[in-house]
Amino acid sequence: MPAASSSVVVLGGGVAGLTTALELKNKHPNIKVTLVAKFLPGDVAQAEYCSPQAGANWTSFENEWNRYAWYDQFSFGRFLRIADEFPESGVERFPFRLVHGEEADRSKKPWFEDLVGGIRPTPREELPPGAAWGMELTTFMFNSRLYLSWLMQRLLKAKVQIIRRSYSHIDDVISDFPAATAVFNCTGLGAKTLGGVEDQKMYATKGHTLLIGEPKNPIKKMYVWSQPSLFPENEFSHVFPRPLGGGIIIGGVRLDGDQDETLDAGRTERIKQRACQLCPELGSPKDLQVISQNVGLRPSRSGGGRVESEQRNGIQLIHNYGASGAGYQSSW
Repeated sequence: MPAASSSVVVLGGGVAGLTTALELKNKHPNIKVTLVAKFLPGDVAQAEYCSPQAGANWTSFENEWNRYAWYDQFSFGRFLRIADEFPESGVERFPFRLVHGEEADRSKKPWFEDLVGGIRPTPREELPPGAAWGMELTTFMFNSRLYLSWLMQRLLKAKVQIIRRSYSHIDDVISDFPAATAVFNCTGLGAKTLGGVEDQKMYATKGHTLLIGEPKNPIKKMYVWSQPSLFPENEFSHVFPRPLGGGIIIGGVRLDGDQDETLDAGRTERIKQRACQLCPELGSPKDLQVISQNVGLRPSRSGGGRVESEQRNGIQLIHNYGASGAGYQSSW
């Protein structure tokens, strides 16, 4: 717990850094919080600044209860409040269809069934071709760019100091802010090369999405379809209708260790075709209005995200990075 007279620094302007800074200020209003980042909400799209590229939604990736599931559960509760109190935030409770291609995937009840208010089977006649089964639940959809901007506005309103600056070594951060009693390292993929941290467990997981125009037939739910036996390796399908005019994000792919920002034309066509199979409201692939194509590098880490503290140069250094594709759903 920071003392009332403390000064703390948060390094990183993605969803983890912004949320960390806001939570610190909310819980300890008398401390000075400074957020330092190379990239900030509103910046032109950069693959390494992954947060604005996210779909994004709440879907826990954990198969059993563990500390990462606890992060997801806690954040779910916080998003309930945000969606209710701040409809302008870009967070909205939304129906979700999760489609599986293999019968074996049914074997275990998701740990979050009660949390989301129950899970129902998808009617077989509504499944895409080749799919084995699906489930219906209600979670959260994010307009990621709007949500990041909302977090930024909350920080400014709380008088958090914002500094745009890039660092190559964590000790330089500590040196530049001698009054700080704690530094929070929320640098995402940058933690791999940040001097004094150089976490070699970090790696990029490439994503490829398309932002498309909203069809005249409103999309009534978000979709994810996983079918390894049918799709090329590391590919899946998702359709995410971002709230409040954010368009539709379709994808996707998870390419571990791939930092190539080149777009694959063949993958683009597969993304469009699968999205239309999964979500009939989209029409046919030729009907899609492609506004932009996006490449994002998820900040993945072997063994899971790093949330821990250490003492360094007389201050507390707290690490919060490496959540990969779970950055939003576990952010609080």
